[in-house]
Amino acid sequence: MWDDESRIDMAASRRAVSLRWRNFANRLRITDAAAITVAVASAYVFRFGSEATTPAGAEFEAKYLVVSTLLLVAWIASLEIYHTRDCRTFGVGGAEYKRVAQATLKLFGALAIAMVFVHFEVVRGYFAVALPLGLLLLTGNRWLWRRWLNRKRAEGKYLSRVIVIGDRTDVEYVINQIEKNPTAGYEISGVGLPTLEKSTELRSPWYRIPVVSTLADVSRMVEVAGADAVIVAGRLPGGSKYIRELGWKLEATATELVLASTLTNVAGPRIHWRPVDGLPLVHVELPQYAGGKHVLKRVIDIAVASLALLVLSPLMLVLAIIVKRDSAGPIFFRQLRAGRNGEPFYMLKFRSMVQTAEKDLDSLRELNEGSGLLFKIRNDPRVTRCGRWMRKYSLDELPQFWNVLTGEMSLVGPRPPLPSEVERYEKFTNRRLLIKPGITGLWQINGRSTLPWEESVRLDLYYVENWSLTGDLIIMWRTFRAMRSPVGAY
Repeated sequence: MWDDESRIDMAASRRAVSLRWRNFANRLRITDAAAITVAVASAYVFRFGSEATTPAGAEFEAKYLVVSTLLLVAWIASLEIYHTRDCRTFGVGGAEYKRVAQATLKLFGALAIAMVFVHFEVVRGYFAVALPLGLLLLTGNRWLWRRWLNRKRAEGKYLSRVIVIGDRTDVEYVINQIEKNPTAGYEISGVGLPTLEKSTELRSPWYRIPVVSTLADVSRMVEVAGADAVIVAGRLPGGSKYIRELGWKLEATATELVLASTLTNVAGPRIHWRPVDGLPLVHVELPQYAGGKHVLKRVIDIAVASLALLVLSPLMLVLAIIVKRDSAGPIFFRQLRAGRNGEPFYMLKFRSMVQTAEKDLDSLRELNEGSGLLFKIRNDPRVTRCGRWMRKYSLDELPQFWNVLTGEMSLVGPRPPLPSEVERYEKFTNRRLLIKPGITGLWQINGRSTLPWEESVRLDLYYVENWSLTGDLIIMWRTFRAMRSPVGAY
């Protein structure tokens, strides 16, 4: 399958990729240092911009010059110590941002304690500028580099070669997930299966992926394919003994061993490791549907919804006039939806369909293009002229901020279902109703109407069981991006 010439090419390619990652990390070091320098210099200027005119002021300023220099060096070193430039965190998830924040906050905490011991009183205004400005610049710098990296990965660059081994069904699932998320930074270089079905390589998603029918010598596959990691998908013949021996073999090639979790739809923050005399126990926290975090979520909902209604009121007034002039009927459309625990409420939207839309529904059933319980038509004849562009950019949903303010909805949550949909829910689908529905959610930033019903349910259940305030902020940010380039909105 792989000849000597291709093996040499793979080895050369692997060295090139390694060099490329080192160069990328060095660029991050330079721009991180620049961001820290700007933050420290800004704090210094803010504190002493007009106070160096007296001898006492000049002496005090000199002390702060020393403090600023130490802070600059220590901050740069802290980012290195906390591995904020680990290539495994580049471009994926929030781990990269968390490490930057942890390195910064722990450094400032340590400095504050040290200043107490040496009896040096640091003016609060100095740290009050340096800390938030530095965090803002550092995270902004990483975000810009992430956008650049994701563009390169979409072009097939900066990808880590991986070999996936396991049962055919499990391996196929991993391949599909990787191919759906190119920004994850993986490229499938080969597959190892305990048994090989005829013509496997000719079917999607296996097309043109080298497949072997033995797991006896995965380390050789790694060498030949130039792989950076081996992903174990599900169970393997030989169980834990085989995986342990595989890890030993991969040490010689400096190749990572990655175990695909069998804990489907359980997010990382809910998973905790607890070793007991060499026995690694995995603890999975129970989902939280009430408590302090939900109170804080409600506070954020009220604050953001109030601000949004205030700031967007001129735009909403213009949209109301357009809707009224475009077609006969009321400005707002009130539709009964199922809220938390199935409690009914009326969801508000700007009317984007003709006044007889509900009556015309039965005659259009056979044209349904939606998946599962959803009813959707790409070119729905009931949609008004202004309704088409309002729905495309989600402007018709702006009145839902009122639903958030009144407590019927949240900013982020599962898709608010119709009562008729809830009546036809299968066994566990009603778990979507354990928390409030949201204006936006994972369903909106992952394709909306183009999603299969099963995938929509899976995303909603994942959110219900694993939501976090940090995740909500990420979803809201990605919602703004989705509104600029809408997919599946019709």
